[in-house]
Amino acid sequence: MPLSCLIVDDNDHFKEAARQLLEADGIAVLGAVSTTAEALRWFAELRPDFVLVDIDLGEESGFDLTLRLVDAAGGDPPNIILISTYDEMDFAEMIAVSPAVAFLPKPSLSGRAINEILRGAAGTGR
Repeated sequence: MPLSCLIVDDNDHFKEAARQLLEADGIAVLGAVSTTAEALRWFAELRPDFVLVDIDLGEESGFDLTLRLVDAAGGDPPNIILISTYDEMDFAEMIAVSPAVAFLPKPSLSGRAINEILRGAAGTGR
């Protein structure tokens, strides 16, 4: 069974490009949404294997959404991967304290990168 994901990003062009890229790599994209409210609703309904969350969701914060997804999941924290076009060092402290399993620059997005991150997260118990 392929991995499944939910993409949360306010850029429609990126969401479509990410969907095509991930699906070409064998990952089932269950949805691509733009807001915290949509993300929480779709996450609760679909329970994807992982969630890609853009750090900057326009008026909203991907860091705040990450915390809300963890709360919504109860005792089974989701695999959340933060993504951004910004440099990781710009948000290093916030990423470090986030419950996300990793940060992935948008230009590095691929099924292979996702699989490596999730294997590493499983190995650390995160």
